[in-house]
Amino acid sequence: MLSQETMESYCTILKDELIPATGCTEPIAIAYAAATMRDALGGMPERVRVEVSGNILKNAKSVVVPGTGGRKGIAAAAAAGIVAGDAGRALEVIATVTDEQLKQLAAYLSETPITVACREGGLTLDITVTGERGPDSASVRIAGAHTNIVHVEKNGTASVERTVVDAADETNAPAILNVHDIVEFADTVDLSKVEEAILRQIELNMSIAERGLTTSCGANIGRVLMSGADDLITKARAYAAAGSDARMSGLEMPVVIVSGSGNQGIAASVPVVVWAHEKGYSEEETIRALIVSDLVTVHQKTGIGRLSAFCGAVCAGCGAGAGIAYLEDGSYDSVAHTLVNALAIISGMVCDGAKASCAAKVATAVEAGILGYRMYTQKQEFLSGDGIVVKGVDNTIRNVGRLAKEGMRCTESEILQIMLETETKA
Repeated sequence: MLSQETMESYCTILKDELIPATGCTEPIAIAYAAATMRDALGGMPERVRVEVSGNILKNAKSVVVPGTGGRKGIAAAAAAGIVAGDAGRALEVIATVTDEQLKQLAAYLSETPITVACREGGLTLDITVTGERGPDSASVRIAGAHTNIVHVEKNGTASVERTVVDAADETNAPAILNVHDIVEFADTVDLSKVEEAILRQIELNMSIAERGLTTSCGANIGRVLMSGADDLITKARAYAAAGSDARMSGLEMPVVIVSGSGNQGIAASVPVVVWAHEKGYSEEETIRALIVSDLVTVHQKTGIGRLSAFCGAVCAGCGAGAGIAYLEDGSYDSVAHTLVNALAIISGMVCDGAKASCAAKVATAVEAGILGYRMYTQKQEFLSGDGIVVKGVDNTIRNVGRLAKEGMRCTESEILQIMLETETKA
């Protein structure tokens, strides 16, 4: 039986992780830092410098920033935060850009020098936005997590100063998480303690998925999958992909994120909701299955961190498979075997930034998660010694974390180099 302390910790994790964000979280974090810098400066800066880690650069350079008229990239995100940002809304900082502000944004971008630089080494999630206005200057740094402001200063005097080690840890998930306890927590938690966050996740993430299926967005992966398909597995994949299609295209709709990512929030939730609806499961059963999916997704990211060369959709798609296994079977064994099977199938997919193809990766990850469960139902499994699979689901998850965080360090830098070379040649 789980202790009261563990139950409360798991409730806190869900509340902290399941928060709304409008737009891809990396450019939105830049906009949040920029809006906070503008407030600290006391006016619109005349010159701006944005320094970001390689992972932020990778994820912010090619995705549409909502509220900017279809603009992409770091400069657009910073300018949007400065011109139209409401820093009090954090990851919804530019959720309500007006037509007048959009005109101001275009003028600001054409008139204001905005320098972008990549910061080598250090944290994978690191953003500093500095602005100058006449003799005054201000600077804001976000590090470790998308809303974690660790430094604010004006004219050399700091009003916020936190050492990075005291800031939110990059993994943002405590070692207390394990699959056995996640299942027991889902079985026994008083839903009144977590249902507000879960129900918001269902409402917002299904809304953007449905919009993605009815609106031309990106490469329209969701619509391609739905074309002529009538089976439940394809529908679950299509809805998840459509949500990503819409989000990567800058659609101005909020998404409830997981592990700092809207795509992960969509992939972890939408397939489970579609499956539950089609199979006639109750709201309570759906919520408990989403608890499994969300916490399993966060658990997998513990050893990886917020950003990595390892595609986060893998963790969320495998989490969705675990949630579906919980819906259909309810046992720890079904969830554990589904996870190991799914991770054996798809671990190794790389993250080459936020952009239209993320929707296809979401669909592929969800497919792996569901295949992992289908293998379990037919008494098929990958065994210890099959590649990185070892005895015990949590041990396999640790191996994947090691692969992603340590083994893919060189992969990360090579991906970024390829992307920058491609941009130069374009």
